[in-house]
Amino acid sequence: MDYQKTASEVVENIGGKNNISHMEHCSTRLRFTLKDDSKANIDKLELIDGVMGVRKNVQTQIIIGNDVVEVYDKVKEIVGDVDSSSNGNNGQKQKWSAVLLDFIIGVFQPTIPAVAGGGVLKSVLLLFNMFGWMDPASQTYRVIDLIGSAPLYFLPVIVAITAANKLKVNAVVAASAVGALLLPDMTALIEEGASLFSIPIQGISYASQVFPAILLVLFYAVLERFFTKVSPKAIRIFFVPMMSLAISVSATLLFLGPIGYVVGEQLSTAILFVFENVGWVATGLLAAILPFMVVTGMHKAMIPYAVSSMSGIGRELLYLPASLAHNISESGACFAVALKTKDEKLRATAISSGISALFGITEPALYGVTILHKRVLYSVIISSLISGSFIGIMAVEAFALVGPGLASITMFANPDNPRNLTWAIVTLLLSLTISFFAVLILWKDEVKHVEEEQKEFSTENLKSASMNSPVEGTVIPLSKVDDEVFSKGLVGARFAVKPTVGELRAPANGTISMVFDTKHAVGMKLDNGALVLFHIGIDTVQLAGKPFEAHVKQGDNVKTGDLLVTFDIQAIKDAKYDPTVISVITNQDQFAVDQTKINESVSIQQSVMTVSPIGG
Repeated sequence: MDYQKTASEVVENIGGKNNISHMEHCSTRLRFTLKDDSKANIDKLELIDGVMGVRKNVQTQIIIGNDVVEVYDKVKEIVGDVDSSSNGNNGQKQKWSAVLLDFIIGVFQPTIPAVAGGGVLKSVLLLFNMFGWMDPASQTYRVIDLIGSAPLYFLPVIVAITAANKLKVNAVVAASAVGALLLPDMTALIEEGASLFSIPIQGISYASQVFPAILLVLFYAVLERFFTKVSPKAIRIFFVPMMSLAISVSATLLFLGPIGYVVGEQLSTAILFVFENVGWVATGLLAAILPFMVVTGMHKAMIPYAVSSMSGIGRELLYLPASLAHNISESGACFAVALKTKDEKLRATAISSGISALFGITEPALYGVTILHKRVLYSVIISSLISGSFIGIMAVEAFALVGPGLASITMFANPDNPRNLTWAIVTLLLSLTISFFAVLILWKDEVKHVEEEQKEFSTENLKSASMNSPVEGTVIPLSKVDDEVFSKGLVGARFAVKPTVGELRAPANGTISMVFDTKHAVGMKLDNGALVLFHIGIDTVQLAGKPFEAHVKQGDNVKTGDLLVTFDIQAIKDAKYDPTVISVITNQDQFAVDQTKINESVSIQQSVMTVSPIGG
């Protein structure tokens, strides 16, 4: 991959660097909060070399895979300092759930490397202890154990920094405010039953507690903005942090801290209640739906619970065990695809994705293989459900917050229960085996071999087909379309129509091969084998299907003139989009196209082009 080229094209097609309000990355995705979401060209982003897919909810998420760090670094070089003067979404009001999810991802996502690194280090020590390779009473063991404990102990300070960055306030002062709760002398005073302004301070240990820190920083952000606004500029440099520190820390010791502590405790208690009552069922079901959660990014909503559980009770027994079952199921499925497919490109993708999933990174497998092939998806779900239920029945617990996989399997090491690691290894093998053989049984190549294609296109059934205009309007050359992907013929030849009636109809006899979820695009295979893509409007995927109504589904046989989709031309224009209908032959290497009408009005009964098989 050319990281520089990929990064520059990404920045260009999300609306340029001035459209970025916030950016970050996780293990496989670039994540952008944009000032104006409508400026992001999803269709073009998905065509960029190195981009595996694009998902858009609160953030615009661009899936890169294992090269995400290198691409992100190049994006940072291009973008420089992000202009955060606008919070994004072009001033449009977002749902509270979307705002909350965006905040959760922004706060917790950056903490994972530190917590995961320390957690795995501690789990390796636990493994050494189990095998008798290191004495836990030795000074070496104790020093390394303390190193591994540091990220979790100082997690409130880490969260303070990430929350302050998300809220765009002074991260150093916010970290200092939370650090005040962890001071040894402060801890000693709290344990002695100290009071503040004659109000007793509750005896809470704030080490490893995240929710009190988040509430503190939220309140601090309000105070910083207020005092910045009212403070004289001459004393602002010390007055604003002084007042914000004093008030926010005092309020946290008296009120916000106990509230945050209760929230964390209740969250862990609720999950423990679910596990104790429906245990293995919950683990199995969670593992089975994780493919869909990861694809949509909703698995990030589990991070606060996992962090709270790890910091509160020192272990996690639902999300991470379920993730082990799912991650390895993805790996086994990919390896089976690599073994059975005759598509060389898919085989290469499956091998690399299978290795990534084996080590706990599943998004390359999901976007490159699983969600593109239904039989693979079914196999992964079956394997995840069975192995997830098994690991739930065995009550396996995780002791480090990191993506479960082969390299991090020590996260399940428990000196007090050696079988905990044993059952985790059994789950790994079970997931790998079930998904592998499920794909071997269910898999069928969905791409025809070259020989079969040549045989099909040499048959006498392939004849020239006359294509009518799919809509009423004015035919224009594809080069006049205001979209480089179509105008340059990157997805095929040949024409577009400025519509006057919002009805897309079949231009010839054939079969519907695909209907987009947003209903703005339809694929059709003509009876002579030509593949036609109809795309209603430019960038109308952004409209989420609102002005469109599909009247056909995949697999339907249609006749010339049959109604495929109705669309509201005026609604598209009101939303500031171009309603031009584009028709392209996507297998143009196998067909010759003779266009008969350009720059003139046409009806759906009029022929506009002839499509003939090459050599037929």
